[in-house]
Amino acid sequence: MMIGMTILHVAQGFPTINVSLRGGHFTGPAAPCFRIARRILCLCSLGLLAGCASTLRPNAFAATSPAFDPMTFWTGRTASWGVIENRHGAPTAIVTTTTEATADGPDGLHMVQHVMTGGKDTVRDWHLRRLGNGCFEATANDMAGTARGESSGRTFHWTWTLATKPGNGLFNVEMEQWMYLADNGTLMNRTLITKLGVRLAEISEQFVRRE
Repeated sequence: MMIGMTILHVAQGFPTINVSLRGGHFTGPAAPCFRIARRILCLCSLGLLAGCASTLRPNAFAATSPAFDPMTFWTGRTASWGVIENRHGAPTAIVTTTTEATADGPDGLHMVQHVMTGGKDTVRDWHLRRLGNGCFEATANDMAGTARGESSGRTFHWTWTLATKPGNGLFNVEMEQWMYLADNGTLMNRTLITKLGVRLAEISEQFVRRE
């Protein structure tokens, strides 16, 4: 969630992916064709194997502790430090954030966050709301639609759409975030950023509360 805020700003630098299909037929040597075909088959096989691996749902962490309550953790002030990695796993940038949040009604939270990366400071406005049964939703000034997530035990998971250029849906990217509350009270967050199912980048970061 607010963790997302870190990602928000970074996503603006992602490359554009263009795919074009053209008619006609290949007239080059046969050997390269077979090599390309073998490579495609290998990639497809790897994709099938990856698809067989099951992903844990948040309720798999129900018995873990300490329990993570997003409303409690984000109330007040926090700070974070993280690293952005490209789709090949190479680090490309450092991201830091600071947040300050106050209650917004009995089940809401209003948070203002500063996201710093590449010498640029972006201010992001978040509104988080508790729905009950461990479910939450949120909106932000550069989010398309509404984020929805679920907490269970020490874990929180949600997905949402980031509008890197608000008003132009062609530049939207999908965000999936897993957050884990550590024994010492720090929060670890792992974010996967995709576009049309293609992995663009990942962010690993750690949040701490500031007194």
